[in-house]
Amino acid sequence: MTKVSVLYANGEGKNFDMDYYINTHIPLVKKLLGNALKGATVEHGIGGGSPGSSAPFAGMGNMYFDSPKAFSTAFGPAAKEILGDVPNFTNIEPMVQVSEVMA
Repeated sequence: MTKVSVLYANGEGKNFDMDYYINTHIPLVKKLLGNALKGATVEHGIGGGSPGSSAPFAGMGNMYFDSPKAFSTAFGPAAKEILGDVPNFTNIEPMVQVSEVMA
C-alpha cells in the first residue's frame, strides 16, 4: 500500500480553512481520483511534542493507493484541478511525501 501525505506547515501569517478542506477540497479529491483512492484521512494539528507548544502542521491529508503507479496514474490528469483549489483554503505551500506502508 502507498500513502501520500500532504502536510501544511503551521506558522505566523499562515492560514488554513479546515472546514473548506474537509467539506469541499477532500470531496473534490475523492471524486477526481475515483476508485484508485482506497481511503483518505484528515488531521488537524493541535499541539507539538512539548506541553503547550504549537503544532508544527496546521493540517494533514493522507491518501491511500495500491501502488505509486496507481497514485500517479490517477493524480496526473486531476493535478491541475486539485492544485488549483489549494488557494481556496490556505496560503501554505503544501509538502508532499509518498510512503510505502510497512505495518
